[in-house]
Amino acid sequence: MKRIVLGAAAALLFVAAGLFWMQGRAEVERGAPPPIPNAPAKSVPEALPSADVAGLRGPAPPEAIELTNEQKRFSRYDRNSDGRITRTELLSTRTAAFRKLDKDGNNLLTFEEWAAATVDKFGQADADHDLALTPAEFRTTAPPVRPKPKCGC
Repeated sequence: MKRIVLGAAAALLFVAAGLFWMQGRAEVERGAPPPIPNAPAKSVPEALPSADVAGLRGPAPPEAIELTNEQKRFSRYDRNSDGRITRTELLSTRTAAFRKLDKDGNNLLTFEEWAAATVDKFGQADADHDLALTPAEFRTTAPPVRPKPKCGC
C-alpha cells in the first residue's frame, strides 16, 4: 500500500515539474538601442585624394635571371654573396661530415677514423663472419635508392 501511495506522489511531482518546465519561458533580453548620432550626417561624401600621373612612368620591374647549374653551385658555397668563395666558405659545408668521421674529437683524422665507417659497413654486411663478402652480402651495402621528386620546382 505504501508503495502505491509513494508511486502516485512521485508521479504527481513529475507531472508538476513537467508543467513548470513547459510553462517556464526564458525572457529574451532586449537589444541595446541604436546610438544617437552626435553630428548631423553629411549628404555629400568627401572627395578622394588624387594625383596627376599623366606622363609619369614608374621603374621597370626586375627581370628574373635563369641561373646555370654552375652558377647555382657557386652561390651555394658563396655564403656572404660577395662573388668570391673563400677557403672557410668552401670548407664550412664539409665540417659536419668531418665531425662525424672524427671519432675522438681531436680535429685530426687518422686513417682508422676515416675507414671506420667502411669497416663498420663491412662488418654488418658480412653475415657469416668469414671476412669475405659474397655477391648477396655485397648487395646489402648498396646505398638506398632515393625517389625522384615529383615536380621540378
